Amino acid sequence: MKPDLNIFAETDVQRQLGGLCWRMKNDRVQILLITSRETGRWVLPKGWPMVDRSDEKAVAIEAWEEAGVTGRVGPWIGHYQYDKVQYRATDRQVVLPCRVDVHAVRVTDLSKRYPERKQRRRKWFDLAVAAQKVHEPDLAVLIAGFVPPGH
Repeated sequence: MKPDLNIFAETDVQRQLGGLCWRMKNDRVQILLITSRETGRWVLPKGWPMVDRSDEKAVAIEAWEEAGVTGRVGPWIGHYQYDKVQYRATDRQVVLPCRVDVHAVRVTDLSKRYPERKQRRRKWFDLAVAAQKVHEPDLAVLIAGFVPPGH
């Protein structure tokens, strides 16, 4: 029997904020995904809440730092959960369970120069393809069912 390699750093689910960055192209909704730094999986820009910032401002900051996005951050549209690996070694890993509260971000500009440009890739996907690219089932459902505000 293989031992459980996950050691949870916290028992409580930790809250993060994420941005579902979107645009309209040829009358179709497209979602911007970025790669995670550790595993290269397709994810949304996300991070921890900021004490001195509103959730919307924190989402805007994360979208800029991780994806070069400038845009209009809308209200909360849903959430998903995932396990954030805090530490990984050959014989164990420390995992932090997280709930990500997601806000829609209508992208108005995409910069070529942004803080994490050398650490991540970014790519636009149609809704159905974006939903297939992410690993978290709840995030896939959120993306697949996304309807832009006012549409």
